[in-house]
Amino acid sequence: MLTYQAKSFAQLTTQELWAIYQLRTAVFVVEQACAYQEVDALDQTAVHLMGVAPDGQLQAYARLIPRAANHVQIGRVVVATTARGRGTGRELVTQALQTIRQQWPAVQQIDIEAQAYLQKFYASFGFQPVSDVYLDTGIPHLDMILPVTRN
Repeated sequence: MLTYQAKSFAQLTTQELWAIYQLRTAVFVVEQACAYQEVDALDQTAVHLMGVAPDGQLQAYARLIPRAANHVQIGRVVVATTARGRGTGRELVTQALQTIRQQWPAVQQIDIEAQAYLQKFYASFGFQPVSDVYLDTGIPHLDMILPVTRN
C-alpha cells in the first residue's frame, strides 16, 4: 500500500525531487526511449503527487498543473516498473482527482495528454477524447478532458 503526499515545488525536499526526476527519467526517457526535455518549467508551478511505498521508495507520481482558476492538467503520470500490474495506476489517478478537487475547489475541467493506448483506462474515470491521435516524442497521444461536476 502506498502513502500519497501532494507538495508544491518549494515544499519538496532535495531527496524527493531527486526521486521524482529519477523515476520520470527511468520511464519516460530510458524505458520509452524518448529524447526530450523531461525537466521543464512546469515543475515549478505544479503540485507534485507522490505515492511512496513503506520502504520509502517512490512508486507512483503525477504532476498537477493549474492552468486557470478552474482548469487543471494532469501530467507525467508514471508508475515504477516494480509497482505495475497491481492497480497502482488506478490508485494514482484516483488520488490525483481527489487532490485536484481539494487543492482547487473551483475546478471545472481536468485535462490530460494521454498516451493513446491508455484511452480506455482514462475513459473509465470519465475522461473524454477531444483530439485526434498525434505523435508526441514519437508516442501516439490524444487530448482528453474530464468535466468536473459538483455533488
